[in-house]
Amino acid sequence: MGGGSDDHRKITWVDCNTICGSKEVGGFGVRRINEFNIALLGNWCWRVLTKSSSLWFRVLSARYGMEGGSLKGGGREASLWWWDIYLLCRDRWFNDHVERSLGNGKHTLFWSDVWCGEVSFKIRFSRLFELSAFKEVSVFDMSQLWWGEEGEAWRWRLFTWEEEEVGELTLLLHNVHLQVHRVDRWLWTIESSNVFSFQNAYNYLTVHPPLVSLVPAASLWHKDVPLKVVLFAWRLFRDRLPKEQFFHRRGVLDRGCGSIESSQHLFLHCNIFGVVWHFIYRWLGISAVIPAQVQNHFN
Repeated sequence: MGGGSDDHRKITWVDCNTICGSKEVGGFGVRRINEFNIALLGNWCWRVLTKSSSLWFRVLSARYGMEGGSLKGGGREASLWWWDIYLLCRDRWFNDHVERSLGNGKHTLFWSDVWCGEVSFKIRFSRLFELSAFKEVSVFDMSQLWWGEEGEAWRWRLFTWEEEEVGELTLLLHNVHLQVHRVDRWLWTIESSNVFSFQNAYNYLTVHPPLVSLVPAASLWHKDVPLKVVLFAWRLFRDRLPKEQFFHRRGVLDRGCGSIESSQHLFLHCNIFGVVWHFIYRWLGISAVIPAQVQNHFN
């Protein structure tokens, strides 16, 4: 935070992390561009999962095609907008916080979707998936075919070690009970409502510890206070005003005047400006001792 242009760089008084911190932890509440964009794209990833019956989804399906129940990326022919969404839909940040809540199983793919365990059966039992005659079938349809060891769901010729995998898979399915009157749904696990929201995603992406010096947000961020006054007070509380103390530290200014011009000296203890507080206290009819720190004074 300091201004400047392409050919002239000014002094940076406040670092970027502080500027982008939330007001509650003493920052200025400026959005982080990268995380802001990821959260917006994440909202589209959530729509891809939950709005498959919408018109725009059908347009994308017709344009890029489907594979394993999911939209294809489109490669070099894909638009930049869709390609960014496609990549994020496969990113760990998004996938690690999405779960499938199984209902009747009609809208969940048996092999491709993650609905039992932490990975899809397509990955966990890759050899069985290759041999299966029902690669695009839903969980509901597989249950109707019956997924016991002798069920119609398994149409293949297996070797001995593959039969062991079938036994492991059928054991997993033994405790699966479909809920006929409830539809399948996606869950966003880092939100209490289990529904994706931009603000929740942005907050998650920008989590950081509180700043060292907290700014009193309740009194500072007031709708009736002009923004330039708020900005000045915010910089004062963070001790980031252009004073002689900082110029001296950076080697820009090297001279002395008896007392180094710090925030405490300039606003509280200076013989010229600091004495103003004595008149204010007298006008308010109170008796007080000027504190050593600016923040303690205004709190």
